[in-house]
Amino acid sequence: MIAAGIIILIVLIILLLVLTRTIKILKEYQRVVVFRLGRSIGSKGPGLLLINPIIDRLNLVDLREQYFEIPHQTAITKDNAPISIDFIMFYQVIDPVQSVVAVQNFSGAALNVAATTLRSVVGDMSLDDVLSRREDMNSLLRLRLDEVTERWGVKVSNVEVREINPPPAVQDAMTRQMSAERTRRAVVTESEGQKQAAITVAEGQKQASVLAAEGQKQATILAAEAERESAKLRAQGLSDALEAVNTNASRSDANVLTLQYPETLRQLAQSPSTKFVIPAELTGLLATMGQATRTAMEITQPPSGDKGFVKNGANGKLDSGKSTVG
Repeated sequence: MIAAGIIILIVLIILLLVLTRTIKILKEYQRVVVFRLGRSIGSKGPGLLLINPIIDRLNLVDLREQYFEIPHQTAITKDNAPISIDFIMFYQVIDPVQSVVAVQNFSGAALNVAATTLRSVVGDMSLDDVLSRREDMNSLLRLRLDEVTERWGVKVSNVEVREINPPPAVQDAMTRQMSAERTRRAVVTESEGQKQAAITVAEGQKQASVLAAEGQKQATILAAEAERESAKLRAQGLSDALEAVNTNASRSDANVLTLQYPETLRQLAQSPSTKFVIPAELTGLLATMGQATRTAMEITQPPSGDKGFVKNGANGKLDSGKSTVG
C-alpha cells in the first residue's frame, strides 16, 4: 500500500509538471514565437495557450514600446570638429517572428547601428548645425535607424539627442560669443528704452504745447468776446447819450443856442491862435443879434421930442432924461 501511494504521488507530480509546461497564460502585450522541432510555426497569444512541452520551444516577445540608451559616441562634424553625443532610441516590436528570427542580439545590433548612423549623420552637418538644428538631427537619426531595424520587425518611433559636448576650445569660444551677444542685447535694449523714453517725453511736450495753444486760443476768443460785448455796451451807451442830447436839443429854443455863440467867439478871441475857422452860420447869427439889439434899443429909447422915463431899479422911481446907447 505504501509503495502504491508513493507511485501515485510521483505520477501526480509528473502530471503537474507536464501541465505546467503545457499550459501558458500570456498577457495582452506578450507574444510567444513557437518553434516546433526547430521550425517556426508563428507567434501565439495573448490568453491561454496549450503547447507540447516535448517538441515545442517558446521565445517570449514584449510588444510594448521600449527605449534603448546609446552612450556617448565621438563623431566628427563636416568642419572637422570632434564632438561627443549621446541619445535615446525608442522602439517597438511590430513583427514578433522577425524580431526573433532576423536578429540574434537586438541590443548589441541596435547599439552598433546607432553609433555608425550617428557618425554618418553628424559627418554631413557643420558644428553650428549640430548645435542649433537638434530637431533635424533627431529626424535624420530616426529615419536612418528605422530603415535598418525595419527588416528586424522593429519600428523606431523616436530618437532624442540628450547631450552634445563640443571640444573645450569650442566651448570657450561659445561662452565668449554668448557673453558678447548678451552685451549686445543689453545695449540694444537700453537704446530702445532711451528711444521710447525720448518719444514719450516728446509726445508729452507735444500734448502740453497743444493744450497750451488750445488754452491760449480759448482765452483769446473769450477776451475778444468780452471786448466785443464791452464795445457794444459802450456804443449802446453813446448812442443812448446822443439820442438824449438830440432829444433835448430839439426841445431847446433856438435862441439858447444863439446866445452861446458870443461866448464861443469870446473864447476864440482869447486864444493865441492866429487863424480862426468861422462857420458860415456866423453871418446869420450876427444879423440875428443885430436885429435883437435894434429891437432892444427901440424898446428902451422914447420917440424924438419926448422925454423918456426910465424906471430906477434902485428906488422904484421913474427918472426923466435921454437914453444913450453906447
